[in-house]
Amino acid sequence: MDQSTPLQAVVFDLDGLIVNTEDLYEEVIDEMLHGRGKTHDRELRNQMMGRSVLEAFRIMVQYHALPDLVDDLATECRVILTQLMDTSLEMMPGFRELADALEAAAFPFAIATASTRSYAEDVLTRLKMLDRFRFILTADHVERGKPAPDIYLAAADRFELRPNQIMVLEDSANGCHAGVSSGAFTVAVPNAHTIQHDFAGARFVADTLADPRIRKALAIQDMAPW
Repeated sequence: MDQSTPLQAVVFDLDGLIVNTEDLYEEVIDEMLHGRGKTHDRELRNQMMGRSVLEAFRIMVQYHALPDLVDDLATECRVILTQLMDTSLEMMPGFRELADALEAAAFPFAIATASTRSYAEDVLTRLKMLDRFRFILTADHVERGKPAPDIYLAAADRFELRPNQIMVLEDSANGCHAGVSSGAFTVAVPNAHTIQHDFAGARFVADTLADPRIRKALAIQDMAPW
């Protein structure tokens, strides 16, 4: 885990890392596919995870040879997901404390997500966290989505840093591959849905965002409030 270049910024993924929306997406896709007589198996789940919404639904359509239009599926998903977020949206363990520690250390942090900006802003507004991020990059900002490195290269440019000066925190194999390919100091933080993903190239695999190795790599371990 040696890092000769000091890290100067952090870039978070959103779904499944900051918030429990992967749990909610699981319910949404299960419901959508059940209504079509199809199943949401592990192979399909792994292919869709970390992709943009439209790309994920393109994969689902192809996987199950569905007659539906991708845009129609995305709209259906958004309606069901919004209803679930009204009652079941939660932060992932360790996120609030890590954000507090980063702010205490005057350490800038941002988001790079495969989701849309309107969705990301909705989620972060619900959590009262929107104003705490330096910026939000979405699939709309890059030509190629994750697992391509483009979004993390764009994040480094926005911070006016080299990629190896930023820490990328990701929960999925696709996102982790994007961070590693960009040259960023990439840490995998899997959730229950991604624990079996291949995180090759990650500096380490953290238990949660409360893992002390994250703060140690950022040299802010003494500023954490616990």
